[in-house]
Amino acid sequence: MVLPGTDPEAVLEAARRIQAGGLVGFPTETVYGLGADASSDRAVAGIFAAKGRPADHPLIVHVASQEQVDIYASSVPAFAQRLIKAFWPGPLTVILPRRPGVGTAAAGGQDSIGLRCPSHPVAQALLRACNTGVAAPSANRFGRVSPTTARHVSEELGDDLLVLDGGPCEVGIESSIVDCTRGRPVLLRPGVLTRDQLEAACGEAILGNEELTANGEAAPRASGTLEAHYAPNAKVRLMDAGAIQAGLDLLGADAAHIAVYARTIVRIKSEQVLYRRMPDDAGATAQQLFAVLRDFDAKGVKLIWIEQPPPAAEWDGVQDRLARASAA
Repeated sequence: MVLPGTDPEAVLEAARRIQAGGLVGFPTETVYGLGADASSDRAVAGIFAAKGRPADHPLIVHVASQEQVDIYASSVPAFAQRLIKAFWPGPLTVILPRRPGVGTAAAGGQDSIGLRCPSHPVAQALLRACNTGVAAPSANRFGRVSPTTARHVSEELGDDLLVLDGGPCEVGIESSIVDCTRGRPVLLRPGVLTRDQLEAACGEAILGNEELTANGEAAPRASGTLEAHYAPNAKVRLMDAGAIQAGLDLLGADAAHIAVYARTIVRIKSEQVLYRRMPDDAGATAQQLFAVLRDFDAKGVKLIWIEQPPPAAEWDGVQDRLARASAA
């Protein structure tokens, strides 16, 4: 059941369902989330069941404001405070030391917890109406393409789920995740916020997850960081423009069940090949990426050939999602 997120009564009904231990789909500026009361381990268990998600894979808890951070976090380092001040509300998740006995299921049993304050007005209205933190991963089956419209959520999880419709998501890929539990900031998942932006805000160099791994350190488990994730049903291949054109030329008029998503204009000899031009702008590509993958799936293609994004920092979030989608 999809209800308009601009309707105050719909928001109140969604809040009542969450307070009663139920699940609700709702929009954020990044992707649509599947929310439950973060303070109820039983309610949070419903998220894992609905998604088919392992219970030890942590969720992000969404809060209405930074004033709620102390409910869940036992401490907040100064650099984390600066990140929160700079980017909340917005597409940033910070991982902080968790207060014992709080949000255990949402944290996947870890002693840390991921917190985010979304900027979407419907998300904000819902969080204020709930008067509790809302645990919410993306509203899709585990490992699949994240939803960026209310229709995507209903198609994925069924019409029985109440979904607040807030229109297409403005950002389109999930939040950047910064681990703030080890005395120095570590970027676990890139998003639309670049490392330069994060470093300028927190005043410290930000390590990458790969740098921890090289030093033999293990970062906490976090949402959306599995090697294979965000995958459509079709097989995704990342290729340079020359390889895409060579493949199309080789197959010629016999090419079928292939979709191409590329910045470079390609020559296509088969009417059975779908082509969507990737924007030259990283933000525009992020906004439409998951919707494009879902549309290709809906049209029944078997292969999706995607041009490798440019090696520029603003493309890191898109590159991350495509690398994980092609690993499935």
